[in-house]
Amino acid sequence: MLFLAEPITPFDWQRLLWTADAPPSYLLEVVFRCVATYVLMLAALRVTGRRGVRQLSIFELSIILGLGTAAGDTMLYHDTPFLPVILVFAMVSLLYWFFNRLTEWFPRFSDWLEGTPVLLVEEGRINMKNLDNLNLTQKELFGELRQQQVEHLGQVRRAYMEATGNLSAYFFAPDEAAPGLPIWPEVLAQSQHRVEAAGAHACCKCGEVRELARGEAATCPVCQGKGWVPVCAAKREA
Repeated sequence: MLFLAEPITPFDWQRLLWTADAPPSYLLEVVFRCVATYVLMLAALRVTGRRGVRQLSIFELSIILGLGTAAGDTMLYHDTPFLPVILVFAMVSLLYWFFNRLTEWFPRFSDWLEGTPVLLVEEGRINMKNLDNLNLTQKELFGELRQQQVEHLGQVRRAYMEATGNLSAYFFAPDEAAPGLPIWPEVLAQSQHRVEAAGAHACCKCGEVRELARGEAATCPVCQGKGWVPVCAAKREA
């Protein structure tokens, strides 16, 4: 509609601060809504995992989500009064401070809510249990490693998924790296159940390296995977 049904008086302080449709006790409901919604947001962020948070902490993301709509509606809509919005800002800021303090006072609560670093790669092999517990796929892990110029798992001494959702990797020196599972997608797509040539092969699931004979159909003793590819021995250049 090009025209409003009722004219708006600019800088009508009664309309700016409050609405005639709500009693003053509605402010108590706003407080309850803020607490309940904030807790629900933290729960949702906890369930979605650290990959959804990435470079922001769970609390930083919660305050952005909590204040975003309140700020936007107040800037745009004439029928959104200021007093409830001011209360929302105060409550969300207070809850942000309170939950941050809780994580300082109770380290176990912090570990449960924000998470702790999780070991994903150790000595060139994937820790499948930790990978599954994080709801992280091998494709996502390999994508993160490729961004750090990793060609195969034999180059990686240890890799951790941090509480922020970022991957921290520590590498073998070039002369210490062992042949390992190549992580290029086009190579993994050529995995074999029955190997075509004798030699060292890596399990496509966990990276375990085994010497296989020509025509051998092997099952990985670590993860029970059945796909194999020839190992890669390339040296990593920093």
